[in-house]
Amino acid sequence: MITMEETKVETKTNEAPSEPKKILPNGGYPMHTYEDLRELAFSYIKNEKSRKMVADAYELAKTKHAGVFRKSGEPYIQHPIEVAYILAQLQVGPETLAAGLLHDTVEDTDLTIEDIRKQFGNDVAMIVDSLTKIQRMKLSHRTEQDFEAEDHRKIFLGMAKDVRVIIVKLADRLHNLRTLDALKPERQKALSKETLEVFTPIAHRLGIYKMQSEMEDLSLKYLEPDKYNEILNLLNEREKNRQESLNNLKKRIADLVFEQGIPFRMESRVKSIYSIYRKMYLKHYNFDEIYDVLAVRVITNTILQCYEILGIVHATFKPIPGRFKDYIAMPKPNMYQSLHTTIVSGDGNIYEVQIRTEEMDQVAEEGVAAHWKYKEGSSYNAREEQKDIEDKLHWFRDFVSMSDQENTADAKDYMAALSNDIFNANVYVFTPKGKVIDLPNGATTLDFAYKIHTKVGDSAVGAVVNGTMVPLNTILKTGDVCEIKTSKNSPGPNQGWLEIAKTASAKSHIKKAIQKNSAFLRQENIQKGYTACVESFKAQDISEADMVKMIDQKVLDEFHMADTDSLYEAISSRNVTPYQIIDFLHVRKKSSDVKEIRHHSSMDAKNPVVVDGVDNLAISLAKCCCPIPGDDIVGYVSKGKGIIVHRITCPNIANAGKRTIPVHWNEDLGISTYPVAIQIYAGDRNNLLTDIMGVFSAKNIAVDNLKCHVIQESMTAVTGVTVYVSDSQTLEDLFTALLALKSVFDVKRIVH
Repeated sequence: MITMEETKVETKTNEAPSEPKKILPNGGYPMHTYEDLRELAFSYIKNEKSRKMVADAYELAKTKHAGVFRKSGEPYIQHPIEVAYILAQLQVGPETLAAGLLHDTVEDTDLTIEDIRKQFGNDVAMIVDSLTKIQRMKLSHRTEQDFEAEDHRKIFLGMAKDVRVIIVKLADRLHNLRTLDALKPERQKALSKETLEVFTPIAHRLGIYKMQSEMEDLSLKYLEPDKYNEILNLLNEREKNRQESLNNLKKRIADLVFEQGIPFRMESRVKSIYSIYRKMYLKHYNFDEIYDVLAVRVITNTILQCYEILGIVHATFKPIPGRFKDYIAMPKPNMYQSLHTTIVSGDGNIYEVQIRTEEMDQVAEEGVAAHWKYKEGSSYNAREEQKDIEDKLHWFRDFVSMSDQENTADAKDYMAALSNDIFNANVYVFTPKGKVIDLPNGATTLDFAYKIHTKVGDSAVGAVVNGTMVPLNTILKTGDVCEIKTSKNSPGPNQGWLEIAKTASAKSHIKKAIQKNSAFLRQENIQKGYTACVESFKAQDISEADMVKMIDQKVLDEFHMADTDSLYEAISSRNVTPYQIIDFLHVRKKSSDVKEIRHHSSMDAKNPVVVDGVDNLAISLAKCCCPIPGDDIVGYVSKGKGIIVHRITCPNIANAGKRTIPVHWNEDLGISTYPVAIQIYAGDRNNLLTDIMGVFSAKNIAVDNLKCHVIQESMTAVTGVTVYVSDSQTLEDLFTALLALKSVFDVKRIVH
């Protein structure tokens, strides 16, 4: 058990990774020697072969960088030593240490990747190669205005190959920031801006708080020096005034915990300058409104003891409502775990108290690096470690997956997706089995579905959130339990889903599915157009084979089509009719060829459809497919009912053969309306029917036979209605207006 005397020691026994050094009078950081590095690294690396690898890497780097100096004045070898020292603080393996020592040799000397591979093996060569490619994106001759998303994307592409590449690159950037004083102001700003945009977000997601925090503070120092110094002065002033209060609080908590016989140690921490800057200047807090500037950290042995200490603290001090967070029960995506509560101390000051175990504390400071510390004697497998990381940090799998699409993704879209889907994902939602899925603010159940699996997203029809059935556009919040409902009859990805989805990954999957479906639909439309053409030509006693021969380049040129597929697609979409082609080719049957009788002239002006050479025969519009002016049509000679006019694609006349007859719309037809049966598919919601009727009213469209029902399995509202429109263009305009309504994802004409 830890004694009361031990609780007074507030610094850790093991030096924390990338722990900010105390600034020396000259503004620099203490410099380490190779002997310092060797002592630290060999404290956990005992294998002689592994030690030799590190020593050989140093000797090679020293030889290759001999005679070269940094702009700060020290020999260049100092930089690799410092990078390796930061890595040794994280207790990385010998391959990673060797790569840290050699990371600049290929870029700056005559050493090649093959040279490194021969002497140090594939792992070291791969890490150095990836770092070299990243280094070639450096901004050595760029100004702040020259930053490009493409540069940043390539940096991430290099880091996604292996987590060790990320760790070494972060250490490299941290030491560069520590020595920025030697560079020109524009270069300082450029590197600092890049650090905040590229490196600190991924350090945060990997949970390497110490490294992240120091990089953020140093970057702010060069980007906003006035605000940096203002906050630094405020911290110094408040710390002097509150130090006695803080010590009293720590002693009081220590006494209470000690009385209960719970082993513990205590620390205090000051919130980072950059974190305070974000609250003050981005969230508009006053400095005195930031309650967690000073925090007391209680570190114990077990999870149960964490909750026991929390109970002691809450029983003694008044907690501030809404400020308690249980990151033990629900860890952050970077594996951070701790209990956070904010209390009012006995003298009225407000402090944050953090309670965690030793293991949690190590992960909180070192993140992913703490979990995968080098273990002597264990066989290291880079692929297994990468998979292990992807399993524990599920966002990392998305990061790798997004980075694998380097040849297809637009750089700006890639960076926006990375920022939104991964770096800014702070909504935590549970699956029914308790797995945590992190999403950005505003994400919907559809985003959640695609996070689970692409197939789940594609077949999603609704969701159950906290026991209640909801549509796919429902916005999720932290703590929700979400289950996705799927169906083989799901309408699947469509343009409306692109409005519902908020994550770039979901949008990307939806777009791909739409493109795939579009290709299928195009082929389907081409076939429909071709079939319509065949039927129309057959009505002129022209065979399919002869039709194919007739539709030559002259026909394509006449209708401005690149190929016959485009022509048939245009026929399917009614931009071109088969009879326009027939007329252009001058192959329409003469009136004398039709053995029917001409229709009464008194009826010609009233009938919407004209049948050349027909008289005294009834003509009616088919009720099954509801043709309207603008549709491609064909007449069906019925027994006893005259000529019934169908849409040329109507399945009810697919096998009519010689009983069809060419017909066309009356060009002198006056304004009239025709009934069309349609169905509207939408996610069920309040006021849906009101909005649909509003569209009909705005378009001045009469309706009849309106019926609506909800498919409970998918929470899809299906509205059937007969609308009265003048032509096909008016109907298309109506469809466009209906599809623009919230939650409407499809509108179809119905064939009975």
